[in-house]
Amino acid sequence: MNPIALVFLALGVSLSSATLGIDTIAGISTSGFQCLKSNGYWFYIGRVGQSNGGIDNGGIQNIKNANAAVIAGLGAVDAYLFPCHSSGCASAKQQVINTVNALHNAGAKFGTLWLDVEIYNWGSNMATNQQFILDMVAQCKSMGVTVGIYTNNNNWSNIVGINWSGVSAYPLWWANYNGQANFNNFVPFGGWGKPSIHQYQGDVKGACSVGNVDMNWYP
Repeated sequence: MNPIALVFLALGVSLSSATLGIDTIAGISTSGFQCLKSNGYWFYIGRVGQSNGGIDNGGIQNIKNANAAVIAGLGAVDAYLFPCHSSGCASAKQQVINTVNALHNAGAKFGTLWLDVEIYNWGSNMATNQQFILDMVAQCKSMGVTVGIYTNNNNWSNIVGINWSGVSAYPLWWANYNGQANFNNFVPFGGWGKPSIHQYQGDVKGACSVGNVDMNWYP
């Protein structure tokens, strides 16, 4: 299987045709993840770095619970960082350090750390924003962490400029809530010719009494 397929969660479909996935900040127990697996789910992406600069310990616990369920057949487990840009926030590199160290200190194993780039408290200076992203990526690399970028055309255009391609070498998790589990409406931007994942729907009620989830698709 293509390694990038290890970023998703299967939901009632054959892996030979497509892989559907979810991400959520809702709390899930180990038995909950085992239930999700029995209902066709395959992967979990947990929030760790929060937009207020804090660490989501609930997300870390979810990752640990998901890892326990991996033994029972659940797929791999990833994490994401929603960076903080308010006054008093740590530097881009320090936010990555804080996030990765929190995971390591808790014994929470993860695959890719996705960097969430969406319109929320970013400054108006695109060059500064570009450097912030480059600094986050550089820190991930220096810590041996696999990195990916979560964003979409509109966010990218407003934050760093639609044609800035400084991190196009890394996989793209494309957020576009058009309700279509495909890449058909993707318009290239930021140096990406196509996404690796499409987050196509948000706030869907999850199985196994899990709270609201976002739906993702991978071919």
